Amino acid sequence: MSTTTTRTSPAASSAPSAINLARTTATAARVLRQLRHDPRTIALMILIPCLMLLLLRYVFDGSPRTFDSIGASLLGIFPLITMFLVTSIATLRERTSGTLERLLAMPLGKGDLIAGYALAFGAVAVVQSVLATGLAVWALGLDVTGSAWLLLLVALLDALLGTALGLFVSAFASSEFQAVQFMPAVIFPQLLLCGLFTPRPAMHPVLEGISNVLPMSYAVDGMNEVLKHTDITTDFVRDSLIVAACALLVLTLGAATLRRRTT
Repeated sequence: MSTTTTRTSPAASSAPSAINLARTTATAARVLRQLRHDPRTIALMILIPCLMLLLLRYVFDGSPRTFDSIGASLLGIFPLITMFLVTSIATLRERTSGTLERLLAMPLGKGDLIAGYALAFGAVAVVQSVLATGLAVWALGLDVTGSAWLLLLVALLDALLGTALGLFVSAFASSEFQAVQFMPAVIFPQLLLCGLFTPRPAMHPVLEGISNVLPMSYAVDGMNEVLKHTDITTDFVRDSLIVAACALLVLTLGAATLRRRTT
């Protein structure tokens, strides 16, 4: 009978725990270089939300008010979903290929690694959010009462939340297929309970209580605040801070799932 001993490598155990700006930016640069050689992934992250908004606009071609009422919400939901999907799969590839293990054996903190990934995918999220917001407001005629810049802010926060969720769930998948399977478990319940299809107060009290702890609910609420109010409201600030805090919390949990072990 053979046994496998799991041990912690000395280099890994002595890796720094504090986030270092140079190590974080170096990690982000490496991830961006890899993405540059994967045009299909770039297209998925940047173009799919725009194509979905374009399709939605002409689905409701005869009812532009319907597009106005749900377009703002989906402007935040589409980037969240695409960033979740791409980030979870891309990070899982790093784990299964051994790249992540080699990085953790270097003097690289877990916080550096997670922050680097978040910074790289966050840069892509900025491009994605700018294109999707610009298309919705200036090309598709999405009618919002508030500033388009506030729409962009919430869309960006939603994309960052999707990135954080993708980084987190990748730790629990052993294949790309399993990573995709997390979407029905993590994203679909939020999509159903976020208030997109019916106001949350109109739901069953139990479902309303669940929706109150799901971050996508506040992403949709923030978009609706911009849709209805000319100025920044207290509710908008609250919703934006909750989405940002959830993204930060999930990133912290993602760092805790990293393992510094070799066999």
